Amino acid sequence: MSIRFVTAGESHGRSVIAIIEGIPAGLNVNSEDIDVELARRQKGFGRGARMRIETDYVKVLSGLRHARALGSPIAVYIANKDWENWTNVMSPISVDIDGKILTKPRPGHADLAGLMKYGVKDFRDILERASARETAARVAAGAVCKELLKEFGVRITSYTVQIGKITADLKNVPKEKIWYNAEMSYVRCPDAKASKKMIALIKKISAKGDTLGGKFVVKADNVPPGLGSHTQWDLKLDGRLSQSLMSIQAIKSVEFGLGAKAAGVAGSEAHDEIYYNSKKGFYRNTNRAGGIEGGMSNGEEIFITCAMKPIPSLAKPLHSVDLITKKAEKAEAVRSDICAVPAAGVVAEAAVAFELARAFKEKFGGDSIEDMKRSYEAYMERVRSL
Repeated sequence: MSIRFVTAGESHGRSVIAIIEGIPAGLNVNSEDIDVELARRQKGFGRGARMRIETDYVKVLSGLRHARALGSPIAVYIANKDWENWTNVMSPISVDIDGKILTKPRPGHADLAGLMKYGVKDFRDILERASARETAARVAAGAVCKELLKEFGVRITSYTVQIGKITADLKNVPKEKIWYNAEMSYVRCPDAKASKKMIALIKKISAKGDTLGGKFVVKADNVPPGLGSHTQWDLKLDGRLSQSLMSIQAIKSVEFGLGAKAAGVAGSEAHDEIYYNSKKGFYRNTNRAGGIEGGMSNGEEIFITCAMKPIPSLAKPLHSVDLITKKAEKAEAVRSDICAVPAAGVVAEAAVAFELARAFKEKFGGDSIEDMKRSYEAYMERVRSL
């Protein structure tokens, strides 16, 4: 069975839930490690009031015994502490409508498109599931996948490189310091000077009732060559990673390696020359491809840059139309973050972890973690002997 997961839950409902299938038996899964990832998702300067209400932690409902995977579906539950303030508005059983009906859709959100698709009258029916609160469940699922990838030495990290028009300069940041600096920064940016400027900009934009987007990088180190396939369009690893990352709320573009810059350079500057020695085997001195060629991992670091648009829920709303009166109105003012780029990087780590774990399971198979490891070692021995 391939690895897959589904999530359930609404932003102001009782909880969000993830069910993960295909995790091999025998894998150690520590719920405290999942809680660490959930806490990382909630941090970042520019997060809204919701983050002061929620303190996410996971409750494992099934699939583990004594912190080891059974091979059956793993179900995890993350309570919404804000539920106590919304029990009447979001009741799953009451037929009485309690609370304001939302009829002025926000530009840039799922409100109007979802209302037209599903034929509802109150777009709260749409926004509750379209909300980025759903990503808490994704991060929990991704944390389980990270545990699997750790068994094979794969490490996934992320960091912020841009907020608004402020960009990081990493030329003088040692590579080994990037992750540490990012985790110590309120905006998860490794460049201390840029971090200060980003925080100042967020404060300025917040005072105007506006929001900010930006860019972040997500990396996967020690990924073996050969994950994914060139043989069918839907098996290509970069295509699968792109779909997973683009499904994160507010993500507008995904680039591998040089990304869009590759369109403006000659072929000699776009590709990674191949070298060989007896210790390293095949290797590259550059990584313009971002670790993927022909839809397959090539053994280099997978390097992805994602762009996130500003959050569409503004304290000073944009122009809209009332769905009932059809008159011009300002969009609904819904509580939100000012900037969620730092948190989006953590969600992206989970998205990448899931796709890589899925590709690992497809490549190496095995109902148990030991079976997977044996297959992996045999494959790597063959690769090293080339």
